[in-house]
Amino acid sequence: MRQGELVSPFPSARGRPANGAVSPPAIEWEQRYRRTVIINDTVTTAFVVAAIGNFFGARDAANWHEKWGILAFGTELLVLGALAVSRAWTPAVLGQGAEEFRRLGRSLFAATVVLALGGIALTSRNIKLWIFVAIPAIAVVTMTSRYVLRLWLHRQRKEGRCLRPVLAAGSPATVRDLINRTRKFPHLGWRVDAVCTTDGRGIDGDQLDGVPVVGRLADVADHVRHDGYRVVAVTPDPHWSPDRLQRLAWNLEGSDAEMIVAPVLMEVAGPRLHVDAVLGIPLLRVSMPTFSGGRHAVKGVVDRMGAAILLVLFAPLMVFVALTVMVDSRGGAFYRQRRVGKDGREFTIVKFRTMVAGADRARDALADRNEGAGLLFKLRQDPRVTRVGAVLRRYSIDELPQLFNVLTGSMSLVGPRPPLPEESAAYGPVIRRRLLVKPGLTGLWQISGRSDLSWEEAVRLDLRYVEDWSLALDTVILWKTLRAVLYGQGAY
Repeated sequence: MRQGELVSPFPSARGRPANGAVSPPAIEWEQRYRRTVIINDTVTTAFVVAAIGNFFGARDAANWHEKWGILAFGTELLVLGALAVSRAWTPAVLGQGAEEFRRLGRSLFAATVVLALGGIALTSRNIKLWIFVAIPAIAVVTMTSRYVLRLWLHRQRKEGRCLRPVLAAGSPATVRDLINRTRKFPHLGWRVDAVCTTDGRGIDGDQLDGVPVVGRLADVADHVRHDGYRVVAVTPDPHWSPDRLQRLAWNLEGSDAEMIVAPVLMEVAGPRLHVDAVLGIPLLRVSMPTFSGGRHAVKGVVDRMGAAILLVLFAPLMVFVALTVMVDSRGGAFYRQRRVGKDGREFTIVKFRTMVAGADRARDALADRNEGAGLLFKLRQDPRVTRVGAVLRRYSIDELPQLFNVLTGSMSLVGPRPPLPEESAAYGPVIRRRLLVKPGLTGLWQISGRSDLSWEEAVRLDLRYVEDWSLALDTVILWKTLRAVLYGQGAY
């Protein structure tokens, strides 16, 4: 075996009929994980409703079975039924992005509505109190346990287990990009085990970045049925006409493979992407991004409420940090700097001071040592950073005072990085789209490597957030920020 070559996890199917589908072992772990999630949801929901039911029942023991016992049992069945109807246990969404939690949230919301309507129909006075206690508790416990399961799954994937074997079919350049992405982000659960190209050859002869090229694009379905790949990833290539893609989909019917086609026109995802049938023709409809309206009003309320709560929680820590900064080096505890916000409006950002006094004046002398990407100025070993400042930067504690910016409305909890005025002045029309929304205390850049990212990748992530923003995406980013801060990756 050549160095770097990936070995397929499937038993050899050589000699079997070409039309005999092989059941890949990957399905076994998917089903086990799905059963684990179902059991987790059932047990956690039962635990919550039983605990809350007992609490209410202790105050009304005479009517425990009549009131709270029946209500608890009905809530359990209703929540599990809503999860099943919303397809919240579909293997394709488990452990994958925000969609898993979006479906979980929709299920719990539907259960809340049904409970409320049932209470009105039965004129029950217990429903209101139950809804405002039980459903939020179920949401917190269930989502937390789901996230713990996802962490375990991602850890397994980083160790090379619980991966979906992929057959990539397209041009060598686009397939190579897919291979690199799957290796860079193993937590997504894909591993390219084989490649098909137009002529059956790769850039490196019979291999492409260590992955064997097993055939031509015309033979994709045969290879899937012969070797049992779990995913067929179709990447751009002139070979793929609508007729050939349709025939490939037909030929994959009856196999366990999932066919995924990479978009070639634009990088759009999330709630803006819809598939419609117009005059019998399937069309991919991309709705225009919105930068105002009800959802953004909700985001503004959540930002201010979240900032107020976090300021109260972190107040003792912030007082301690402020005193430590002033003791460590001469100067004030806070650093103020002009930044550019939504629609190009400037505002003053507030941070804990992490550098010596007068650090801005020394920047020009360090310009030739700049390690920042693109328009950014960064030094891994910046001589201006104080001892306390290095610790604050590593764990992003220096950014806590920006909660005041969120509270006053100049920033959001989640959004693109707020640029300096000189950076903003150098923006082209494409990059300037970052200014269509409020800058954020955290964002996709924060959970994806921060200062370790290239300038192009940082811009791509910011633009993706601007275009595809949703409340579910904000929730996922805020959750993942905690881990990014604890590990301190890319912070300097």
